[in-house]
Amino acid sequence: MQNNTVVITGIGLISSLGEGADAHWQALNSQADPRIDSETFKPYTVHPLGEVDWNNQIPKRGDQRQMETWQRLGTYAAGLALQDAGIKDDEALCSTMDMVVAAGGGERDVTVDTQILAEARVRNDLGTMLNEKLTTELRPTLFLAQLSNLLAGNISIVHKVTGSSRTFMGEEGAGISALDTATARIRSGQSTHALVGGSYNSEHPDMLLGYELNGMLKSDGWAPLWQREGTAGGGVITGSGGAFLVLESADHAAKRGARVYAAIDGIYSAQIRRKREDLKETIAKLVGAATADRAAGLIVSGATGAHGITATEKAALDVFASAAVRGVAGRVGHLREAQFPLAVGLAALSLFHGAAFPPIDATNEKVASGGLDTALATSIGATRGEGVARLVKV
Repeated sequence: MQNNTVVITGIGLISSLGEGADAHWQALNSQADPRIDSETFKPYTVHPLGEVDWNNQIPKRGDQRQMETWQRLGTYAAGLALQDAGIKDDEALCSTMDMVVAAGGGERDVTVDTQILAEARVRNDLGTMLNEKLTTELRPTLFLAQLSNLLAGNISIVHKVTGSSRTFMGEEGAGISALDTATARIRSGQSTHALVGGSYNSEHPDMLLGYELNGMLKSDGWAPLWQREGTAGGGVITGSGGAFLVLESADHAAKRGARVYAAIDGIYSAQIRRKREDLKETIAKLVGAATADRAAGLIVSGATGAHGITATEKAALDVFASAAVRGVAGRVGHLREAQFPLAVGLAALSLFHGAAFPPIDATNEKVASGGLDTALATSIGATRGEGVARLVKV
């Protein structure tokens, strides 16, 4: 069994902070106010995208038209990652590149849903009415576009990444499994280079509905991530964005002279039954395992903001006093499946620059001291899924 070193050579990010790794690093260091929208979906707040020229990474309009926004976000972020790694125009590397994607379900056609609900109020033949709508209102191509694995399909079509492909579906846990799988394959020698990540569109009513049916959305405006306990609603503020990473074995990266951001030294994960098992203890065990032989100077937390869960994570992380904690959802919102790849990407950027970015919430986050050679990234799901990545400077 091989034990290859796994390195990050490409980071593709798009969010309310902008697009590209450099733009995110500069924005996080600027300490500017977060970009938010509290009016469109009032009383809920989202972290919206700015203007995006999709042509930059998805040149064919036909490809753009057949994708929903979440798929365009993922395909765009994947293109940024490939470009950042110097692989995008290398047909040989793209054709042998493996892909692991974290994806949710598609975006519903809200107009058709509204029509069906309106007619259901006045008609008794609900079965007949539904069949009429299915045959007259829903386009087959739109239905197919909702399939989770079509994000990977679109990346293959647009960017010619045609090695093996895997898609994980299911909230934050999908992002953890995607990174864990890609890392394990490269470490074992089953793969030499891989594209891994996910995307999420918060600016769609059914995405917000899914959270609010479980009472999870914050409903009284924006507040810093670590200061939401006790506020109205459930504490979660979502954001639109995508995060993809190019992973390679260190040997593969060296042979092509690639720039390396950091190495992924380990992925530690769990999926406990939180009503029966202690979440704080689980987080502490995962972080403890990740820092057993070397303390981390930075923990980039993917905390959701959910009441109770986020407070529990912060309490567990605060035990590791040598680390400066950064809750990135306070700046970009929660990106669900893409949150773990985002946190890992920002941790890698910090190691590459040799320093943590400034506190996002100065009241609850401390200034980092000294150089930085080890960083963690966490994802503690709003309802399930716990993961920690350990990254080291190379």
